[in-house]
Amino acid sequence: MEFKDYYEIMGVGRDASQDEIKRAYRKLARKYHPDVSKEPEAETRFKEMGEAYEVLKDPEKRAAYDQLGANWKAGQDFRPPPDWDQGFEFHGGGFTGGDASRFSDFFESLFGQGFTQTAHGHPGMHARGEDTFARVLIDLEDAYQGATRNLTLRHTELGADGRPQTRERTLTVRIPQGVRQGQHIRLVGQGSPGIGKGKAGDLYLEVEFNPHAIYHVEGRDVFLELPVAPWEAALGATIQSPTPRGKVELKVPPGTTAGRKLRLKGRGIPGQPPGDLYIVIQVALPRADSEAGKAAYRQFAEQMPFNPREHLGVRDA
Repeated sequence: MEFKDYYEIMGVGRDASQDEIKRAYRKLARKYHPDVSKEPEAETRFKEMGEAYEVLKDPEKRAAYDQLGANWKAGQDFRPPPDWDQGFEFHGGGFTGGDASRFSDFFESLFGQGFTQTAHGHPGMHARGEDTFARVLIDLEDAYQGATRNLTLRHTELGADGRPQTRERTLTVRIPQGVRQGQHIRLVGQGSPGIGKGKAGDLYLEVEFNPHAIYHVEGRDVFLELPVAPWEAALGATIQSPTPRGKVELKVPPGTTAGRKLRLKGRGIPGQPPGDLYIVIQVALPRADSEAGKAAYRQFAEQMPFNPREHLGVRDA
């Protein structure tokens, strides 16, 4: 997927005001509209600048796009950086312009959630404020125990100069025990203000987990790769294993092979029912970095001839 420089497509600088962007769009629309233009590839250019305008005309999407930085060049191979939009607050979920399918994969990867278009009120009108959406990162342990966290969210508004400006607000949020990745936490009345006497909208926080040093999560199930010594795997052993709720005694059955999963029922993320914790066994070999270690390996090879490639029909010379 190629990076798209929307400012370059529109022919404006990154510091352009919203009025300057609007004027550039109108000029390009007259030049490249397929019904009237005789320019080469007019239809392609018209589609590209329509996509660019969809992002740059909207202060929220523009500010989020700007988070990617100015070092990307048009045509570079692109994948959205991990958590590029974390904590960024969008009205209507972040996509305010209709059908994303008519735009590129680049647009889809950033903004193509297909949310509804922002509504505008009229003088004298009373209406509920819009719901807003943001993605937040929490620790896996918060899902096990529940927690109260101060989360800082960023939102965008137009400044007096017509350029988008990012503002921050910090909210105290209760993380419920058992929250899953992808689940939404609803904060009543923390969305956009209402129109007239209308109530404020709600804020929906989409939960994702911070990358963990030793665990990974699938639904409510949690996985841990646990190294064991060859003799522990071959002969069986009782060893200590970490879990998100503390250490446990784990019985490794004799003859355990690398990749075997040992299930600890109900020790995944809490819920109804709770998830499970899977211990994935990895056999770790001692290093032969001493003469004694090398001698031990030679003795082992002599006393226990073993060809792990025998099932492939391969024999050693």
